[in-house]
Amino acid sequence: MMNVLVIARRVALGAVLCLASYAFAAGSDLAAHLRPDHPESYTVVKGDTLWDISGRFLQRPWLWPDLWRNNPQIENPHLIYPGDRIFLVWVDGEPRFDLERGDAGRTYRVSPAGTERLEPAVRATPLESAIPAIRLDAIQSFLVQNRVVEPAELEAAPYVLQGESERLVLGAGDRLYVRGVLADSDRLSVVRPGPLYVDPDTKEVLGLEATFVGLGDAIAQDGEVATIRLTQSREEARIGDRVLPTEERRLDATFYPSAPATEILGQIIAVFGGVSQIGPFDVVVLNRGEREGLEVGNTLAIYKRGDVVQDRIARQAIQLPSERAGLLMVFRTFEKLSYALVLQAQQPLAVTDEVRNP
Repeated sequence: MMNVLVIARRVALGAVLCLASYAFAAGSDLAAHLRPDHPESYTVVKGDTLWDISGRFLQRPWLWPDLWRNNPQIENPHLIYPGDRIFLVWVDGEPRFDLERGDAGRTYRVSPAGTERLEPAVRATPLESAIPAIRLDAIQSFLVQNRVVEPAELEAAPYVLQGESERLVLGAGDRLYVRGVLADSDRLSVVRPGPLYVDPDTKEVLGLEATFVGLGDAIAQDGEVATIRLTQSREEARIGDRVLPTEERRLDATFYPSAPATEILGQIIAVFGGVSQIGPFDVVVLNRGEREGLEVGNTLAIYKRGDVVQDRIARQAIQLPSERAGLLMVFRTFEKLSYALVLQAQQPLAVTDEVRNP
């Protein structure tokens, strides 16, 4: 019975794909953004990202959500697992995605219920993790560790006064003496003041980078001096580093590419990694954030700022038009700015390059 259904589905799929030329002729907006060499179907494999798969079908991968058809059997079609098969079908002359779950997305293992009474129970857990939207190895530390705060917040935070045995270089396992009253928190973050972000046009202070140094546990509070023990360190702690409550953030790999709901016009104001030229999979900072309507997953086009040239006839400086040069995706937002990952770059990019709606 299953084989008959699969064969029937493929026959029907081949029939509706014959209508593709009609859909293009009808001027379908979504059809116009399909790649000419798009596959009829694709089976997801380990290592895929949502962006990679979108690019196989679409010239504009951020239009991915618009192509999902309503499938009541799929609770969340944006959660895609290795082994799932994606079909391109046509409904009323419009292209749509349909999904056939593989074993990893629909098979479940049995595990204890976590209750005190020993009764059989099933906890539903997919055998494989859903594929991420983008390469998480490039952004993981920025999702759960680095953050942007108001300068006054960091200035008022407790700070490292000295290490145990008067040591100047401190790492995991060492005790730190901190001046100030620690927040009532199970875990504490040791951070270091980083760059101060200022809007290049309005000169507004957008925030201060609190660079992650390590994690610690509070041991004691004696008056205005507290003691913490470093349990994890990304780099050595120093005198003057600040102590903040740890943010309760969960690493979420389920966001997916989308176009911003509002008109965005901003700039790249910084790049991480100590580089001057920006390329694919570099993390950048944008001078636009939640107050401008940016959300996690929003995709923006990058425009290379045009050179300033001298008009020899009019004898004046002229700014040449900006040219489209790449794409990026926002993966973390703050009130006034955002972190984004560069996904495509047709030429070397730089700080001050513009970002706009794709």
